[in-house]
Amino acid sequence: MDGIFGKMNSMKVAARNYYHPMLKAGSVKPLWHMMIFTSVVMYTSNYMAFKGRAVQAGRVEQKAALRDYRAIHGDPTAH
Repeated sequence: MDGIFGKMNSMKVAARNYYHPMLKAGSVKPLWHMMIFTSVVMYTSNYMAFKGRAVQAGRVEQKAALRDYRAIHGDPTAH
């Protein structure tokens, strides 16, 4: 089983071997790992779906405004 399915199967086995004893013992570590994983996935998907374009558009607008300001008032960093 090589390829992506083999890698997925080996990851599944490794995760089971790592988390199963902790779940049996009642450890909170698997819960924390799932919470962190969920947070990272939610933040990333939210940024990519909604905020990414708005942030980039805002940066372009700020650069244009700064360029216009410096054209009128001069560049304060140019000595």
